[in-house]
Amino acid sequence: MKGKSIDFKTIPAKLAVLAQKLRQYAVLVFVVALVAMYGYLVFRINTLTGQEPSEDAIAQKLQAVKRPKIDQSAIDKIQQLQDNSVEVQSLFQQARDNPFQE
Repeated sequence: MKGKSIDFKTIPAKLAVLAQKLRQYAVLVFVVALVAMYGYLVFRINTLTGQEPSEDAIAQKLQAVKRPKIDQSAIDKIQQLQDNSVEVQSLFQQARDNPFQE
């Protein structure tokens, strides 16, 4: 390397030869790059779907949830109405047996 000097006039010719050789493998390089990209995406999706939330994140989300409060008088009124009507009793029982049936 000590005796060699870079001649700037020969660089375009050398790059043209290199470009010609690379042009032969352009499709192969493209396919390999595409497969590598899809492989990375599949790997990344796989790692992200396997992550579980931390206990701190779960506790923080649970604190943000506001639980509905029903006053005792409304509960008593619903139970009283349920006890008075046989049709409503059967409706409640049917809903308990199969809650997804219309």
